[in-house]
Amino acid sequence: MLNDEDRKLAALYAPRLLFDQNEPFFPVRIGVTVLREDGDSPSFRRRLAMSRPEVETVLEYAIYYDYDIQHLYDLEHVWVYIGKNGEVADVEVSFHGKYLKGLLRGSANLSGTRAGLYVQPGKHALSPIPEVFELLPEFSSCTQDEAGANGLIYGHFFRGILTSDEETDQRVRRYLQTWRFTPSLSYEEWEYADREDLFVSWNELFAEIPGRIRNELKRL
Repeated sequence: MLNDEDRKLAALYAPRLLFDQNEPFFPVRIGVTVLREDGDSPSFRRRLAMSRPEVETVLEYAIYYDYDIQHLYDLEHVWVYIGKNGEVADVEVSFHGKYLKGLLRGSANLSGTRAGLYVQPGKHALSPIPEVFELLPEFSSCTQDEAGANGLIYGHFFRGILTSDEETDQRVRRYLQTWRFTPSLSYEEWEYADREDLFVSWNELFAEIPGRIRNELKRL
């Protein structure tokens, strides 16, 4: 369970997420982990270090969507590094299996304790600069002809728990083809920081995801 102190901390530093105005899918749950010493991320294949003197705590937000425009199951990440005086020392964000810096020079996209981050239309990769999405070769096709192309995917941490096959993938493809859209390239903030139902511990989210996926497959 996420205790009250960590829940308040998560809301205080929750990044400002800016979505395309035509975005069809939004987060359904955010798994929070608070790290106060070096350790492996529980939900992303990387190690988080508290070795910098200006960093005291790392907040990991594992942002779960039922759907990416190309597949069922989507998990994105934001890491907020907090200094000893409560200041935001650094931010990192997930980007198609890798991660990028989430703060612009001079912390230009930081408002108090909340970093402003853009969300790739349909795909949900994160960046402090929206123009980077348009440099991706499949930026437009992934929300159109290639919608649903990947069927059901599941991350490294769910191997042995979730499985897929061609029939399942085809059902997901057919469904996501009905959600095809053209990005507007105009972004607006999605308000969520005060929604307590969204914030859970990573362990709670990990336990919830398989059931969510099975329910979606029954619905399809």
